[in-house]
Amino acid sequence: MVIAERHKFILDKLEQAGYVSVAALSREMNVTMVTVRKDLKILEDKGLLFRSHGSATPVAPYVNDKPVNEKQLVQVEEKRAIARKASSLVNAKDAIIIGSGTTVLAFARALPRDLPLTVLTGAMNVSMALLDFPEVEIVQLGGVVRKSSSSVVGHYAASMIEDFACSKLFISVDGIDPEFGLTTSNMMEAHLNHVMIQAVQKTIVLADSSKFGKKSFGKIAALEDIDTIIVDQALPSHYVQVLEDKGVEVLLV
Repeated sequence: MVIAERHKFILDKLEQAGYVSVAALSREMNVTMVTVRKDLKILEDKGLLFRSHGSATPVAPYVNDKPVNEKQLVQVEEKRAIARKASSLVNAKDAIIIGSGTTVLAFARALPRDLPLTVLTGAMNVSMALLDFPEVEIVQLGGVVRKSSSSVVGHYAASMIEDFACSKLFISVDGIDPEFGLTTSNMMEAHLNHVMIQAVQKTIVLADSSKFGKKSFGKIAALEDIDTIIVDQALPSHYVQVLEDKGVEVLLV
């Protein structure tokens, strides 16, 4: 391939999959990885993609913190579909942990009102949403209030979790990167979510497809540390393959 053909091939791949790796492009175009990196740099200089270690995405993958009232206006129908599917995974008498975020708030609202549950959460808006569910016992974590996410974080919240054993954790994230893993914009929130993963038998991530290929400041966990991801049908097939290769169950809704 000449350079123009390679560049078109790379951009077409990005449009189809939302992500390309240097190693895969090297094999598919039958050129060295050095050549691929040079091509990616040229395309990045033109503003056509964003390079990261060993890969490229169509846009900058880094996510900044946004308030919950702004997030709840994005991908609304996708979040509702994800929430409905997640609610079907909850059984009577389960003791579950619910993280913070607009997708898990939608999940809490989608739970059957007559289902007996124990819910442990640091998200105050989740607790309020479940307050009039007669069969739900709520255990509210305490700590420093993070107003942008309507949740508590910090040492006290993390230490409380260590006193409980729960069956399932339902969390949402700000970014899912194939190499770096699950991230959120606040490091204290990331640490709390990491502690939550240690306290459960099964971790279920609720994330719409816009979160994939994105990366935030605080790392929660590697993809191998989770069990299931529920995501909308718009997720490129490349990501489905990556997740399944890492042993993650993918539920498309």
